[in-house]
Amino acid sequence: MEEREDIETLLREDEVIYPAKNLIENAHVKDYEQIYQRSLVDPEGFWAEAAAELEWFQPWEKVLHWDYPFAQWFVGAKCNIVHNALDRHIKTWRRNKLALIWEGEPGEVKVYSYLQLYQEVNKFASVLKGLGVKKGDRVTIYMPRIPEQVMAMLACAKLAAIHSVVSGIEPNRPSHFFH
Repeated sequence: MEEREDIETLLREDEVIYPAKNLIENAHVKDYEQIYQRSLVDPEGFWAEAAAELEWFQPWEKVLHWDYPFAQWFVGAKCNIVHNALDRHIKTWRRNKLALIWEGEPGEVKVYSYLQLYQEVNKFASVLKGLGVKKGDRVTIYMPRIPEQVMAMLACAKLAAIHSVVSGIEPNRPSHFFH
């Protein structure tokens, strides 16, 4: 990958804050520096190895096509992030494991297993599809930070629709924001 000197760095921070020793010992990543250096020395090999942990509907022809300043990763490949984050776990022991824990106020808690979240996301995706939402469409999600917001985002991604979450708008005038 070609290095360019004309890309401006806006922020540089040299301080490194390491996690507690017990967290490092129990972490999936044992040697961050080694992994980081590998990503710099062999970025294509590094990312191909990382991507191999996902399920792909169609494998890539080329890991990286670099035409400064544009990069195309996993050229020709097809995958769906919701399939990898949620759907594929339904067929495994994870189906009944916790996938989402939501805590509201005052102390309200809702929990969803992978199976429960999968079912809710599919219901939401079905409603969106019934409304005509399809790949490439844009969907604005205007709701508070509740489990259904996560379900809406996942439903959009499942359909390959582009979503944007909007919150904090004056309650009696949300339409003003969208025009």
